[in-house]
Amino acid sequence: MKSLLVALAGLLSLGLTGPVPAAGKWVATPYAPAKVMFEFYLDDPQKIGSALYWVRSLMNPLQAAPYNYSPEDLSIIVVIHGTEIVTVAKKNEAKYKEAVERMRYYADLGVVFKVCGQAAEDYGYAVQDFQAFIEVVPNAITELAHWQQQGYALIVPQIMSKTIAIESIR
Repeated sequence: MKSLLVALAGLLSLGLTGPVPAAGKWVATPYAPAKVMFEFYLDDPQKIGSALYWVRSLMNPLQAAPYNYSPEDLSIIVVIHGTEIVTVAKKNEAKYKEAVERMRYYADLGVVFKVCGQAAEDYGYAVQDFQAFIEVVPNAITELAHWQQQGYALIVPQIMSKTIAIESIR
């Protein structure tokens, strides 16, 4: 008992009051090539840029080491049916230039962008009003159901307004 007390006193004198907590560890999950569908249904077309970061956040890690998948290995669909539909109308290209360029870049990598035909009609758009990389489908909801039945995972980006600086809560 005396030796235990001496050891404890020694630890206390070093400022240690118990076992040193273990640190986190990096784990490289063995991801398979992506088979994913993103649902974009945004309340503000300006949020399209943030939603596209979700696509990037899926693609970039899978194309980097240790996975090294090529774009051809990935099967990614984006279904658009909210206010962001205006971003892919040709007449609005100048207003949403950065987002359109990013979507065109992803489309060139094989990402498929689909617009809900019913939503397009609600906005007064016809098929010819959209960018060349856009596929117009009859309905977003039936499209979402169809691809999920084909084994696609569904990701719905949550785009929030940042009101707290990271530095203040870190």
